[in-house]
Amino acid sequence: MNYDRRQRKPSFLALCGGLLAAAAVGLSAYASHGVGDGQAQSNLQTAALFGFGHGLALAALGAGTTRRMGKAALSLLLLGTLLFASSLVAGAMVGTSTRLAPAGGIMLMLGWVLWAIDAIRR
Repeated sequence: MNYDRRQRKPSFLALCGGLLAAAAVGLSAYASHGVGDGQAQSNLQTAALFGFGHGLALAALGAGTTRRMGKAALSLLLLGTLLFASSLVAGAMVGTSTRLAPAGGIMLMLGWVLWAIDAIRR
């Protein structure tokens, strides 16, 4: 991986990862200090954990990924995290169903498997 900033192009996936991690920090703080219901607090903390972890992965891996399969894997991680976390957040904040969370979780698992396949093919 080349870290010379002048030779790298901006990365939308890395940008999204940084923003996702930042939002997760705020969500975690809100869950800890602004929510009284235990189940809602647990769901928000889970959403924040997944958002921060996958945001960090996207921020770290996004800029150096040039292969199509790697970009597809990271895109699945981004979409899966957004679907999973937003379903939990909506359930905790407005009482909607969290039925979309499993679909987001499956996208996350597929994204990591695709990332692993791309890594072994390099």
